[in-house]
Amino acid sequence: MCTIMGYCGKGGSTEEVAEVLKATVSRGPDDERIIELKDGVLGFQRLSIMGLTPEGMQPFELDGNYVVCNGEIYGFKTLRDELKAKGYSFKSDSDCEILLPLYKEYGTDMFAMLDAEFACVLYDGKNGEFIAARDPIGIRPLYYGKSDSGAMVFASEPKNLVKLCKKIVPFPPGHYYKDGEFHCYCDITAVDKVIHDDLDTVCKNIHDKLVAGVKKRLDADAKVGFLLSGGLDSSLVCAIAQRESDKPIRTFAIGMNTDAIDLKYAKQVADYIGSEHTEVIITKDDVIAALEDVIHLLGTFDITTIRASMGMYLLCKAIHEQTDIRVLLTGEISDELFGYKYTDFAPSAEAFQQESVKRVHELHMYDVLRADRCISVNSLEARVPFGDLDFVKYVMAVDPEMKLNKYNKGKYLLRHAFEGDYLPHDILYREKAAFSDAVGHSMVDYLKEYAENYYSDEEFELDCTKYAHAKPFTKESLLYREIFDKYYHGNCEMIVDFWMPNKEWEGCNVNDPSARVLSNYGESGK
Repeated sequence: MCTIMGYCGKGGSTEEVAEVLKATVSRGPDDERIIELKDGVLGFQRLSIMGLTPEGMQPFELDGNYVVCNGEIYGFKTLRDELKAKGYSFKSDSDCEILLPLYKEYGTDMFAMLDAEFACVLYDGKNGEFIAARDPIGIRPLYYGKSDSGAMVFASEPKNLVKLCKKIVPFPPGHYYKDGEFHCYCDITAVDKVIHDDLDTVCKNIHDKLVAGVKKRLDADAKVGFLLSGGLDSSLVCAIAQRESDKPIRTFAIGMNTDAIDLKYAKQVADYIGSEHTEVIITKDDVIAALEDVIHLLGTFDITTIRASMGMYLLCKAIHEQTDIRVLLTGEISDELFGYKYTDFAPSAEAFQQESVKRVHELHMYDVLRADRCISVNSLEARVPFGDLDFVKYVMAVDPEMKLNKYNKGKYLLRHAFEGDYLPHDILYREKAAFSDAVGHSMVDYLKEYAENYYSDEEFELDCTKYAHAKPFTKESLLYREIFDKYYHGNCEMIVDFWMPNKEWEGCNVNDPSARVLSNYGESGK
């Protein structure tokens, strides 16, 4: 990961930008550069992943244009060769160096050309204007606000903006900002034509596109590792990666010291694929001690995101402290495409698709935010194969009737696509457990207990009345909200609401986001 920042207008200074960048040093610990332009300031903190030489340091400059980018551009070498044929030369092996030549050739049309996870701020010196953009899913973070002087300010994290802007807003994924307006260049959920192919054809395409998504994310000049929960999604990523590697990949799993559900499954997968596997064990004290830090680094009050971040943050912390790995592949974004436990209750195929569209649009506030912050705060980079643009577009276009759970098994299309010898059959067809539960049911129970003891019933009732947006509804949610407000006061609308199952569906009107409270949880997490 890296940190980017653009102070777009008069009134900013390199000193001011340097001060607010201190909040994200761990995101880009290798180098920092801040440059003052005629019309503003650009800042960059580097985590070296591609093009490790000093020539890969940003901002890049070309003919008076400048850019800072936090991103991975897949297939950049092909684009670079095409640009070389047009007469451009390159000083580094950084994938992001192609952005300014692309802008010279194609202008803002270039954003739709990128197969990438990225956020960038570009300064057009000829026109004296700033342009910003973000990938279609929002895997790379970007936020904005207005300074006291009225200048637009962009930054990777809200932590960079709290001292500069009263109101902080997430940059909409799949958009670019130009001339004071946001323009949608890609709605990743839009379906031009529904795919009505037979089951085997659909599953073959799912297989091939996910394999391609994993393969392209193995390309790095820094060392790569894998988060392995023992659930379907991360296990598939690891199994595919091991097939594509000529030596054992490194996998990492985490669990509570008392009742970790998934550690045994993660080890089973690791033994089966032959990875070099590491387990990290955590305790109640580890969880409670990390809670405030986790909420601060996340910039959210959402219950699900915070619960699921506890294990992920502590696992990534151990990887950072104990290894030289710099890139981690993860299993996020599968649920939004193929369904959760609660989408078994979808009343129709149309309702399933609408829910999937909603969840993909909101990913940048929940699971994707969790993966970015937990990994980047530990000076690591996240790569998300299930977020591959070609893969997401394809699965979104598959006839939703096929994605409904009509097979007595959730995510059947994904499971069927990888039947064979990728994974043990009982792992491939194991019921899903929520990550926060799979670390150990006790972890969530400890958090609830801590919150219950933090407030009396009277304090809870009174304190909840302070909130209008996303009003807390349990002592746990109130505790998270109050810690959030300590660091991001007045910016609760960065998160649209609490992540919860669709309460309008029969069987989903629950008061806790854990799948444990659903009637169909069954064998999940055993």
